[in-house]
Amino acid sequence: MSFTVNRRFILPIALLGVSTFALVGCAEGAPSDSGSVEGQTVRISGGITGGEATALQATFDKFTEDTGIKVVYTGDKAFEGNIVTKVTGGSAPDIAIVPQPGLLKTLVETGEVKPAPEAVSDNVDENWSPDWKQYGTFDDVFYAAPMLANIKGYVWYSPASFAEWGVEVPTTFDETLALTKTIQEKTGAAPWCAGFASGDASGWPGTDWIEDLVLRQSGPDAYDDWVAGDIKFTDPEIKDAFDAVGEILLNPDYVNAGFGDVKSINSTAFGDVAAKVADGSCPLTHQASFLSANFLEAKNAAGETPTVAPDGDVYGFVLPGVEAGSANIEVGGEFVTAFSDSEATQQVLEFMSTPEWADLRVEQGGSISANLNADASLASSDLLVEAMELLQDPNTTVRFDASDLMPSVVGSGSFWKGMVNWIDGRDTDTVLSDIQAGYDN
Repeated sequence: MSFTVNRRFILPIALLGVSTFALVGCAEGAPSDSGSVEGQTVRISGGITGGEATALQATFDKFTEDTGIKVVYTGDKAFEGNIVTKVTGGSAPDIAIVPQPGLLKTLVETGEVKPAPEAVSDNVDENWSPDWKQYGTFDDVFYAAPMLANIKGYVWYSPASFAEWGVEVPTTFDETLALTKTIQEKTGAAPWCAGFASGDASGWPGTDWIEDLVLRQSGPDAYDDWVAGDIKFTDPEIKDAFDAVGEILLNPDYVNAGFGDVKSINSTAFGDVAAKVADGSCPLTHQASFLSANFLEAKNAAGETPTVAPDGDVYGFVLPGVEAGSANIEVGGEFVTAFSDSEATQQVLEFMSTPEWADLRVEQGGSISANLNADASLASSDLLVEAMELLQDPNTTVRFDASDLMPSVVGSGSFWKGMVNWIDGRDTDTVLSDIQAGYDN
C-alpha cells in the first residue's frame, strides 16, 4: 500500500545546516550536561489523554534516571481551546505538544514561543524529511520539532466479516460506495459508524472525511489552493467533497452502526468507534492510523484484545481515490514547542527529537513516527509497520491535514463547528458559507 504524489509545500521552509546529533554518555538517549539540571521538573501539556498519555509519560522514565530531570505530562481534552488563553495569561507550560500548525502559528504570534535550540534543529535535519520541518517554521524561524505522525483516511474493517460476506477491499471510491450498499443489503444494518465528539474539538473527525475527498476528487493542487485560501469553501470543489461524504454520513441506512441515527455521530466520542469495530457491531469506520491505540483498549467478540492484522480481528485500508491506485496520502502529527529556554527544557526538547525517543514511544504501541531513523519494526501491528515504512520511504510525499494548516479561527474553529452543524441537519450551502465566514473573523 504505497502512493506517491507531487510535492508542493505550502508554508515557508527554513533549511538549517545538517549535523549529526550524538548522544553523549548514554546510549539510551540522554543529552549531555545532565548533572547541572538534576532535580528540575519540566512540565509538558497537550491534548493527548488516556492510555496514550500514559504511554507518553513512560517514555521519560529512563531519561529521568539518566539526567535527574523529572518530566510531568498533563493531558487536557480541551487543550486546543485553552492553550492560547494560558499562554497569554502567563501560565504557559514549559513545553506544549501542539496538534495543528495553524494553532502553532497562533501561539508563535503571542511572542511567547521560544525558537527551537540548535541541537533540536540539527536533529530534525538529520531525522526528518524537510517538509516536516517547514510546518514548525514561521518567518524563517524554526520553533517546533515534529513528534508523532499518523496517516489519515484509513477505513477499518473486520477481515473475517469480509470473508463471510464474500466482499473485498475496494480499489476506488465508487467501489467503496458499492461495498457499503452490499454490506447493508447482506446484514440489514448500517455498515458505517462514526464519532465526531471530542470536547471543545468536536467535529474534527468530519474534517478528515472532507479533506480526503477533496484530495481524491479534485487533486493535490486544488487541495493546496484550498489550504492557501485561493479556493473557498463555497467553491464547487469543496461542495463536491461534502456531497460525496454525505452519501455515507447523511444516509440513515448507512450510519451510525452500534450507536444510533445520523445525529448520534455528534454525541459519539471519536475513539469509541474502535470498540464497535472490534466486537463486530460496526463493519466500517473512517479514522487515522492512531485508532490502533484505541483497539489496544477494546475487546473483540470473545472478550479479548483484538488483533490488528490482515487475518486478524481488525485491519485497515486507505480510502481509495476516484481511480484505482490514485489515492493521495493525508497525514497529521504533533509538534513540540517550548515557552521556556531553561537548560532542563532544552534537554527534554533535544531528547524528544531523537530516533531513540521515537522508538520508545512506538514500542509502547498504537503510534507511529515519521522519524526516518526510527525502527518501524517496533510498531505494534502489521498495519502500523506498513504505515511507518510508508512515511519513511524517500519516494513518499504527503499532504498535511488541511484544517491543521488553515488559520485556527477556521481550521479548528468554523470548520470543526460546521461539521457538527452539518450532521445536525443544516443544509450544505449554509454550512459552507458559515465555514468560509470564519476567515472574516
